Amino acid sequence: MTSAIPPGPEPRAESLGAALRAARESRGLSLRELARQVDVSPSFVSQVELGKANPSVGTLYALVSVLGVSLNELLGGPADAVPDPAGGAAAAGPAAAAGGPGGWPRIDQPVVRARERSRVQMSGVAWERLTVDDPLVDFLHVEYGPGSASCPPDDMVRHGGREYGVIVSGRLEVQVGFETYTLEPGDSIHFDSSTPHRLSNPHDEPCTAVWFVLARRDDPRVAPTATPSAWAHLPGLL
Repeated sequence: MTSAIPPGPEPRAESLGAALRAARESRGLSLRELARQVDVSPSFVSQVELGKANPSVGTLYALVSVLGVSLNELLGGPADAVPDPAGGAAAAGPAAAAGGPGGWPRIDQPVVRARERSRVQMSGVAWERLTVDDPLVDFLHVEYGPGSASCPPDDMVRHGGREYGVIVSGRLEVQVGFETYTLEPGDSIHFDSSTPHRLSNPHDEPCTAVWFVLARRDDPRVAPTATPSAWAHLPGLL
């Protein structure tokens, strides 16, 4: 089985930069203030906004968190919205406003073609979203290139929800708390996302997997924050 991800739409650096600038200006933030909150230089933020520099995964997380938007919004899609599954008032946003039975969001596009997946690739990791209009879950196809990781080893990810993954090809190291697991093709894992965790590929071949994150946005145990320790999976921001 091949480990290559079929080519699909990717956010261009210049379009992403222009969207980041528009989001920053709409919130009345100066370049200097945004750079201060993200802990990078104002000149770097300027280069990103001009499409002349690509932020790392971590810096993009921080930018999106500080600006209070999702990558989906930045690329012209609807804002994330999580309705009340019990049928109560839905969260604000186009997906919730569309509505469905019992207050659940309506599914308008049930099929996502391989070459039409929303895709982000940086720092050796590629994420493709396998749904278009479902704010309740992150259903993802991921590839970790050799030497890549979801976050630095001294700053593991912690966020809301619970996640499930199965390895399609290659091998992946998954650290959950103080335990590290080596997963091979056909192996699966599930864990509580509020536990600090890290996904990495220290091996010589790429690893592909299918990942599913449930209730990432709607978990009261993990309060939203702009600090790197609260970064969630980038695909959830698609």
